[in-house]
Amino acid sequence: MSRASKNRSPARRRQSRGKGWLLVVLFGLLGLVWLAWDHGWISRSQPLAIPAPPSMRPTVAFTSAPPIVVRSNIDSRPIRLAPNLVREVVPTNLVIPGLSTNRIQPLTSASPLATNTAVLAHAAGSRSSGRPVRSTVEAQIALGRLGISCGSIDGSLGSQTRAALRAFQARQGLEMTGELDDATRSQLTLDGEASNVLILTGSDLAGLRPVPATWLGKSEVSELGYATALELVAEKSHSHPSLIRQMNPEIDWAAVPAEQIVRVPDVEYVGPRAKAARLRISLSQKTLRAFDGHGNLLAHFPCSIASRVEKRPVGELHVEVVIKDPNYTFNPEIFPESAEARALDHKLVIPPGPNNPVGVAWIGLDRPGYGIHGTPRPEDVGRTESHGCFRLANWNADYLRQIVTVGTPVMVEE
Repeated sequence: MSRASKNRSPARRRQSRGKGWLLVVLFGLLGLVWLAWDHGWISRSQPLAIPAPPSMRPTVAFTSAPPIVVRSNIDSRPIRLAPNLVREVVPTNLVIPGLSTNRIQPLTSASPLATNTAVLAHAAGSRSSGRPVRSTVEAQIALGRLGISCGSIDGSLGSQTRAALRAFQARQGLEMTGELDDATRSQLTLDGEASNVLILTGSDLAGLRPVPATWLGKSEVSELGYATALELVAEKSHSHPSLIRQMNPEIDWAAVPAEQIVRVPDVEYVGPRAKAARLRISLSQKTLRAFDGHGNLLAHFPCSIASRVEKRPVGELHVEVVIKDPNYTFNPEIFPESAEARALDHKLVIPPGPNNPVGVAWIGLDRPGYGIHGTPRPEDVGRTESHGCFRLANWNADYLRQIVTVGTPVMVEE
């Protein structure tokens, strides 16, 4: 073997050893990276966010999915709902009087409301850990989510809100003050945002129709739906129209465009937790409460009672029939105060819809002519104005319809 060959062999051996150590170090680094990823030290799904320049940052963007076709509860005609919307919003400060939240949150989806109208977009992850309510309107929203209704949400600490607070306080074992005191605030918490957005679609607006002024006119239409966009929004958000106006001062309610975004209280009811074992109506307090078989409060609603004392039934009644979206038979003999009724010589059938005289639900009782039902005027609930029945806001009547059954006892007390 030549001297040159002997001299190269040690050099090659040193070079091979160097490459081996390099591979060891490389594999060691890869092992550390894998270990960090496996233990969550490195995020698996959080890409680096690079904000776009303000001029390139869209405020609202919509994408649409195929439209949904459902069957109406009123007749067999298919109704085409607005497509699901994916809404991306850059958080923007918004002044919402009376509400503690003032931002539209990023939304990931939208879903149809209880009836075939409008689309309510829910904030992604909006219901998180609770915090004490900060205002009357937040208290009304938090109570509503529990099925304890103050009627139309209006931000006012009136008699119906005080009654709802007493119902909550009784349920929690607190002193029933009817006030939003410290003890009540500590247990009445609000999960997530107090407000949300509702998108009025072209289909929603096209379905609006004036409500005929006469009984005969009402009997000649096919459906008594919503008359105005404001009425629709207020009812779907369990709110007084004045609060909706206050939250959306920029909207011209006489000329609402399609795809109008409306800020509303986020007060959607949870699904019924149990069937009601009994109902209790207080004539003096003008309230209806539903309890389960263990005496737990399921729902509390303000209700209207008969204007004439002799028309107010006292004692135990029972549910005899439960109907969703009922029609209404107008008997002119029952309305002698109406000039139109005095001129009519026959009964009229009034079609279903939220502006039907008994609203969207009828719970008939085992006393002829008496029942619990909705109303086209939820702002008036809680007054002594009916001919004998018990009136609830439409959203409360529909919820009650879902938790009672034929035979459910109804105790009417002074």
